[in-house]
Amino acid sequence: MPTAPSNPAPARSDAGFLARLRTSVPALRWLRTYERGWLRGDVVAGITLAAYLLPAGLGDASLANLPPEAGLYACLFSGLVFWLFCSSRHTAITVTSAISLLVGASLGEIAGGDTTRFGALAAATCLLVALIAFIAWLARAGSIVNFISESVMVGFKCGVALFLASTQLPKLFGVHGAHGNFWENSGYFLRHIHETNMVSLTLGVTALAVLVLGKILLRHKPVALFVVIGGILASALLGLEARGVKLLGDVPQGLPALGLPAIGWNDLNELLPLALACFMLGAVETAAIGRTFAAKHGGRLDANQEFLALAASNLAAGLGRGFPVSGGMSQSLVNEGGGAKTPLSGAFASGFILVVVLFFSHLLRALPQPVLAAIVLVAVTGLFKVSTLKHLRRTNRTEYIVAVAALVGVLSSGLLRGVLIGAVISLVLLIRRASRPHVAVLGRIPGSRRFSDRDRHPDNELIPGVLIFRPESGLIYFNMDHVHDSIMERVRAEVTTPGLVVLDLSATPYVDMHSAHMLADLAQELRAAGVRLQAVEARSSVRDRLRSERVDEKLGGVNRFTSVADAVEAAPPDDAATRNDPADGVRE
Repeated sequence: MPTAPSNPAPARSDAGFLARLRTSVPALRWLRTYERGWLRGDVVAGITLAAYLLPAGLGDASLANLPPEAGLYACLFSGLVFWLFCSSRHTAITVTSAISLLVGASLGEIAGGDTTRFGALAAATCLLVALIAFIAWLARAGSIVNFISESVMVGFKCGVALFLASTQLPKLFGVHGAHGNFWENSGYFLRHIHETNMVSLTLGVTALAVLVLGKILLRHKPVALFVVIGGILASALLGLEARGVKLLGDVPQGLPALGLPAIGWNDLNELLPLALACFMLGAVETAAIGRTFAAKHGGRLDANQEFLALAASNLAAGLGRGFPVSGGMSQSLVNEGGGAKTPLSGAFASGFILVVVLFFSHLLRALPQPVLAAIVLVAVTGLFKVSTLKHLRRTNRTEYIVAVAALVGVLSSGLLRGVLIGAVISLVLLIRRASRPHVAVLGRIPGSRRFSDRDRHPDNELIPGVLIFRPESGLIYFNMDHVHDSIMERVRAEVTTPGLVVLDLSATPYVDMHSAHMLADLAQELRAAGVRLQAVEARSSVRDRLRSERVDEKLGGVNRFTSVADAVEAAPPDDAATRNDPADGVRE
């Protein structure tokens, strides 16, 4: 007779994990229903997307202070796997200006000027991002993308755009640039602007004009690719290098050796803050893109699924000597505009990049740096949203201040600290809002037994001798003091002390242990002042908590039958007069 396994629980757990992993590959589902008519749209979109990814990879590698092939490798390897796991049909994986700048600005000190070590650290950061994203997927932490508010992202992106300008304008003008924060870069550029190479400036401004016109007149067309080709031809025909124009330089042909980067364990500790920042930026951007297309084409984005897609794509990019990647908005719009029907278009785009890397990368050597700077500058013009800042200033001064704080943090403290400053500001605001919930004072809607917030409806009737409060939040240890003080201040402000305080708990989904005892203390404090407290309309979980802490009787006895109107009508005549109830109804 066979014996039972000695430890079946882990086996079941492993089986559950593997089952979840299998069901988390959307490509396996939609490939079974793939229609032949979709193939043409996916191929055309793939070619168009590749035409955008090639100059983006070159430009963003420059922002990351990495050799140009690093950007191509990142786009190539990440694109080969992203389509298997993403839930959005149109999101394109790519290197992005924000993350590239973050990598370039943060790794210089750690690398100590060693270019080989710089590339290894960038790849290691990519692998750490993959690990963080995978852990987030395991923990089903999709809501984490909401911890950085939109106002913080607006300020951060504006700061990134200005920092980017300070790094790319020297290349456009053909002068040497500095390697500091925005103020140092800008000051250095202005002091050396007299060294401008007019050939470089003419070439860069021409490329800039063509790109801007193409963006206006030929939206979602691969204008950048034609500018790259034109720049290479101009370099060969006009001998631009001899005229002092800096060129891109050699781009190795073929694929890199796949594997783990050569770094030590101590390096991982130093890279962890950067990896967390890259993950947060990538997660927020990818989720925002997915939500945009879900709203446009129908369906619902699974943020957890996008974490798995980010994990897989960053793992592939890290092993392929790239740097961190995420969803790119402009590239995704190009993918959609190109006629993509499924995520397979991203795989086709990677295939075309693979052909370039294997056979044509040597042609990129003659690409002028001013042309590349123009491509980068135009690519991130959408980051600087002055109109959004103006809108925030008009509509919400608090969020405007938050956006400006994030912007100043990026310009003054660097991109990595700017991201962390933004995240901290978001969390502080979140905690502040949660710690000061609204405590509504209710009044009776004229002609009914229903009660609602009197601040919103001043015509609601106050009940003589009775005050009715409704905390509009869960009651937790860090917000209970505010609720307690709000109630006591209003009770003390009354000319005549009320005989009854009714606490409506219908909008309170949760009460923790500390808050349960604080409610009991509130009841005791009111009782000492000659005021009776009656809690009503508590949810079942809240009633269970109050009973388990043995405070329900101190709150007048908590049950599921007594409503606000019932408590008011049951009050003694000296507590509440005028109990006309002409119409029954459900309290709102």
